[in-house]
Amino acid sequence: MVTFSMLQSLPSTAAITFAATTTAASRSCEDLPSRLCFVSSRPSGVGLCIETCSKRSSERWLPNSGIGHRSVQARAVRVIKGDILKGEGLRIAVVAARFNDIITKPLLAGALETFENHGVRDEDIDVIWVPGSFEIPVTVQALAKSKKYDSVLALGAVVRGATTHYDAVANGAASGLLSASLNSGCPCIFGVLTTENMEQAFDRAGGKAGNKGAECALTAIEMASLFRYQIAEISSS
Repeated sequence: MVTFSMLQSLPSTAAITFAATTTAASRSCEDLPSRLCFVSSRPSGVGLCIETCSKRSSERWLPNSGIGHRSVQARAVRVIKGDILKGEGLRIAVVAARFNDIITKPLLAGALETFENHGVRDEDIDVIWVPGSFEIPVTVQALAKSKKYDSVLALGAVVRGATTHYDAVANGAASGLLSASLNSGCPCIFGVLTTENMEQAFDRAGGKAGNKGAECALTAIEMASLFRYQIAEISSS
């Protein structure tokens, strides 16, 4: 018997007790019962007991499951994923913010270099500049809904300042790009830096933390490939 007890100062002065009962190692392939008990310390309190079950497979523990590790390795499942090596023929749009362009220009340069290295032709890439990161989502959505592109990459840089303006712009850019993806069915890639200071931004625009524009370009290629060559095939079959 192994017992773990934890007492917490809660408004209801509830005591939480976890009791786990195990058997000998010789029964390692059998069901091992365990029990979670939540008991109120008040005289009129109601006790709640939740029964769970653990089973050990031949190689590892699978808590609260009667399914062995080997049984989940299906042999006839089709695996589908994008391919960053299939960049040729993909149409990609890049929406970049002019605000903090000392950051966004290196991000764009990293993205364009990555596209070139992975077979995306220059003539299949359109770069659209907008005033700032807050204007990115509506532009991305319009491009994504045009059905002319396999993916749309958003590049921007929002640096925290002395006011809450940072939060409004960063949250608006993130939620707006998510909505653009869902509303259009086209992968819209979030490449907007949200940093505490300019040093962090420089680190991520080709500095010691790498170039996030290049990283997001790889994501744009992979998602474009996935939707164009894989998901489209599934949808038509």
